[in-house]
Amino acid sequence: MTSSLRSLARLRLVVLTLLLALVACTIAGETPQQADFIPTGQWITPLVAPGSTFSALDPELPELPDFHAGQAVALVPSPDHRQILVLTSGYNRNFNASGAREAKLSNEYVFVYDMSATPPRKTQVIQLPDTFVGIAWNPDGNGFYVSGGVDDRIYSFARRGDGSFAAAGDPIALGHAEGLGVRTKPAAAGLAVSPDGTRLLVVNFENDSVSLVDLEARRVLGETDLRPGKTDPARHGIAGGEFPFAVAWGAPGKAYVTSQRDREIVVLRIAGDRTEVAGRIAIAGQPNAVLMSRDRSRLFIAADNSDSVVVIDTLTDVIAGEIAMAPPPSILANPLHLKGANPNGLALSPDERTLFVTLGGLNAVAVVRVGPEEDPDGDGDVDATSPGAVLGLIPTGWYPDAVGLDAAGRQLVIVNAKSPPGPNVGACRDGLSIVPGSLAACLARNRYVWQLEKAGILSLPVPDGAALARLTRQVARNNNFPSARTHPDQDRVMAFLRQHIRHVVYVVKENRSYDQVLGDLALGNGDPNLAILGERLSPNHHALARDFVTLDNFFDSGETSNTGWNWSTAARTTDFTEKTAPVNYANRGLHYDSEGLNRLVNVGIANPAERRKLNPAIPDDPDLLPGTADVAAPDGGGSAGTGYLWDAALRAGRTLRNFGFFGDFTLDRPLLREPFKDDAPVFVPTKAALQGVSDPYYRGFDMRLPDFWRFKEWEREFDGMIAKGNVPDLMLVRLPNDHFGSFAAALDGVDTVEKQMADNDYALGLLVEKIAHSGVRDETIVVALEDDAQAGADHVDAHRSLVLVAGPYVKRRAVVSTRYTTVSVLRTIEEILGLTPLGLNDGLADPMIDLFDMREARWTFDAVVPEPLRQSRLPLPPLLQSEAAPERCTPPHDAAFWEERMRGQDFSIEDRLDVKRFNEALWSGLKGEGAAPPVRDGGDRRANRAALIAAARICQDETQKEPPWH
Repeated sequence: MTSSLRSLARLRLVVLTLLLALVACTIAGETPQQADFIPTGQWITPLVAPGSTFSALDPELPELPDFHAGQAVALVPSPDHRQILVLTSGYNRNFNASGAREAKLSNEYVFVYDMSATPPRKTQVIQLPDTFVGIAWNPDGNGFYVSGGVDDRIYSFARRGDGSFAAAGDPIALGHAEGLGVRTKPAAAGLAVSPDGTRLLVVNFENDSVSLVDLEARRVLGETDLRPGKTDPARHGIAGGEFPFAVAWGAPGKAYVTSQRDREIVVLRIAGDRTEVAGRIAIAGQPNAVLMSRDRSRLFIAADNSDSVVVIDTLTDVIAGEIAMAPPPSILANPLHLKGANPNGLALSPDERTLFVTLGGLNAVAVVRVGPEEDPDGDGDVDATSPGAVLGLIPTGWYPDAVGLDAAGRQLVIVNAKSPPGPNVGACRDGLSIVPGSLAACLARNRYVWQLEKAGILSLPVPDGAALARLTRQVARNNNFPSARTHPDQDRVMAFLRQHIRHVVYVVKENRSYDQVLGDLALGNGDPNLAILGERLSPNHHALARDFVTLDNFFDSGETSNTGWNWSTAARTTDFTEKTAPVNYANRGLHYDSEGLNRLVNVGIANPAERRKLNPAIPDDPDLLPGTADVAAPDGGGSAGTGYLWDAALRAGRTLRNFGFFGDFTLDRPLLREPFKDDAPVFVPTKAALQGVSDPYYRGFDMRLPDFWRFKEWEREFDGMIAKGNVPDLMLVRLPNDHFGSFAAALDGVDTVEKQMADNDYALGLLVEKIAHSGVRDETIVVALEDDAQAGADHVDAHRSLVLVAGPYVKRRAVVSTRYTTVSVLRTIEEILGLTPLGLNDGLADPMIDLFDMREARWTFDAVVPEPLRQSRLPLPPLLQSEAAPERCTPPHDAAFWEERMRGQDFSIEDRLDVKRFNEALWSGLKGEGAAPPVRDGGDRRANRAALIAAARICQDETQKEPPWH
């Protein structure tokens, strides 16, 4: 036992004493030194530990000397702990000066570090075209293996005479033509090498199987399907073994595979060239990282959703214990057992009495005592059966994924996946063009949100007890422990709102930044030069922000729709989503498994025949994702997969109606303006909980249908609710048309970017107007936000977006610059409706009390028709004299222009497109050919608004060549 680790055990009482003192400290509201804010509402402080170093992962690309890699997902020490390998699996795409994706600069990376140096010294960088989470050393330390992800192959590397590594032959092909599901590609994931170094186990993430590879012959010996029905026909239709992720080799003839969807460990028996399923161990959470003890008698498993580490006795294959990864109770009372710590990486000290666990959701590493505690005071008052406990926390960068130690156990190394992106002015992320050369300037800037979020590597000495207590306090600050509810007016304001507000209408839209829409607003910190979707296209957005509250410091917590929709409905993501989202958006394979579809199968429907009836493309296989488990869903209320806002509402006995959230976008339904009149359902939810509360005539994500018709269907139902006196407590309303797309097929001439933005704006305005003139106006609040800000430039941050709030007791004509996030919105809705928090993020977040004034009971709103919408064929009201502005522009481009610019894009689901091309075309189409956004820093532009707007606002008619639309 090293001196540092012995200090941790002996000074446990010191740690607890110092932690108890934290309760008396007012830590909420303190701004940590050396801290960076992240859009989840937390802070990160990776450099506060004494002796720590933190740096980016630099692949040293000669063509891009400033490029740093993102999405580090794995760290594996060599068998002697003298080296570590760091693997990236994510976006890491780059575009060259001509605007084309540069293959040789769009790779994933293996970084090799020398652990004998302090901090670890980078000695080599290896580039690979695709990877996905799998990397493993050969037991002799002279080689390693990497999963090729969607390329369905394994890369092998051997040590050369100079100590560096080189490819050892051609990649080993795994031989999968496709994955399971609909249009699913295979994906090689976790790896494990046999103790004798002759065999390799490869987890086939999208095939629910494991391949056994002969490393000497470099060929696959066989493949074992992990699903119960594939080895025993009597068990057809029983879930098991699906979405396998990681694997650990135990004794020579045994291995363990994690099944994320089915929350089990599959035990494999290996005999010669054959493998077979020998057993299954059910666990409460979603298993991801695995770590075998040195003598292979214990298997440690990081379990997301249950926020625990499961310990398995490999001699008996039973659970020997489960260690809660909750912060020490002395700093965080958590009587509701809220989750969201996201344990996802493991490392053991040399004496195996201390475990280090990365907590992606808390941006920390937990220092964990393994086994029963020592008895420092000698009174014998210890629990001899305890599997272990968290001693303290160490702050890290944003979303740590893996941790390791040097051979002496004195130095910790941690890698994280993301970083605050900062301003993205140069992204011009609103456009696409196929015109040669027209996109080059923007694409070459490489300013997409997944490109701006960079990985980091943190090195620090293992802290002693006193240092650990101080670092734990810092983590407490960063995450709003012990409670964020310290504002003197908070309880009073929220109690008042709970008494007076009975209904919340929650509107989620698509992909816009603050500057893109509200940058030209006369109030707030907007950049008019970036307001390509400004007041002419969005007068109702502007009126809502101007007449009620301008929130100019609001951040969407998610990067893109697959993370954004989870944050917008659950106030957190799972580790599954964090690992798969950037890979999906980089088009490196993996499906958009984020809104209730798994491999394009609606798992909200349990009956296989009913699934195929709705979508004939689903294979006729009783073992294809049986049951209703959703691999991406967060837990809540003590139940698997029920961590969404609607689940909390239903648990609290609140009434609910869903208009378009989490729908099956694979269905071929007729495109109808008013499907209710034809009794033609067009919406099927992907969540069992939403099946009885969703409007079947409200179309979900489909760019062909104007939001105007979505409003009309909502209005039809709302009128019926008013007539019957049964307006639900919570209404979920999706208005997606500000995503843009499908111009050639769009109904009623809503077939340009300008008209689709105007349509979205008008639909939102009509919805607020309807409520404002209804019998429930005095007890209803409308909250509208974007699921993410990925498709818009912003001079403050790539996550900064807009949230609009209207209703009674909302401030009037106020600018609120309090830093709020998507999590804040969920917390506010929960407080108003009296709902239990969904997880740690919202449970520790402040509700948005700065928005409210209890004296402002009366309110109204009247929608206006945006001028570009007059060019459509929608049944709009007659033009009013007040709408005839003295200076008007006609849309600069027609549907054919936008269809040509968007040719080849897939608008069947949100974000299934080349976002960078899309954004560039949008900018150039709205601002003018060759136009590029100004590249500036994140300055405060609240002052001199009139001059800034005057300098930026230009209105030209259709005879001019470059009409920049605001």
